[in-house]
Amino acid sequence: MNPSASLPSALSPRQSPARLAAIVVGVAVLILMALDTTVVEIGSAQDARDDGFNPEQYGQSQFPAIRSHVEERAVSAATLASAIAEDQTAAGQEYGTPAGIGPIMPVTFTGVAGEGKSGIYPVTVDGVPGKVTVRVQTGPAINGTDLRDATGEIEFGQFTNQIEYQNAGAAINNAMKADVLANVDTDSLAGKTVTVTGVFKLINPNNWLVTPVGMDVQ
Repeated sequence: MNPSASLPSALSPRQSPARLAAIVVGVAVLILMALDTTVVEIGSAQDARDDGFNPEQYGQSQFPAIRSHVEERAVSAATLASAIAEDQTAAGQEYGTPAGIGPIMPVTFTGVAGEGKSGIYPVTVDGVPGKVTVRVQTGPAINGTDLRDATGEIEFGQFTNQIEYQNAGAAINNAMKADVLANVDTDSLAGKTVTVTGVFKLINPNNWLVTPVGMDVQ
């Protein structure tokens, strides 16, 4: 028997040089990767990791400016109701901030809260026609992005994607809850006089859902 016939085909003259070359290249790549790798201790000056968008911090940083903007521009509910009844489009342009399908309207009023449902209370306000329902949301869930859109300065292009944009709105709502509603007994507002400053999206002129930036209860 010819001993050479038992040698594995992998060692044939035609295949071994190619395989050897591949091994050499692989080792060279590993060496280059090792030379190009720097060990960085977490928390050190070299640790420049991007932890991404922090909604909670964003909401807390933005809400004070939003509240100031709304308080400065807030119009009495009676004045606003009259203007909307006369010309909804003109009222939106004069008093509101453009925001998609309807402008965000800043408003202030004092009235008596009715029976609430799911944290939303109707409020009877002097000077506002009976056909106009004024409601204020007090949580625990604060819906919508009216606070985020109130100034017109927070735009989608400032965020990585739609999720971050939505999270920004929710975080601002949460910051408002912590700052404005935390000390309000929102479970027993019925029959009490409330003073509210806030915003609502003007879509239905006879149905306002106000998100507060300030609330006092007597």
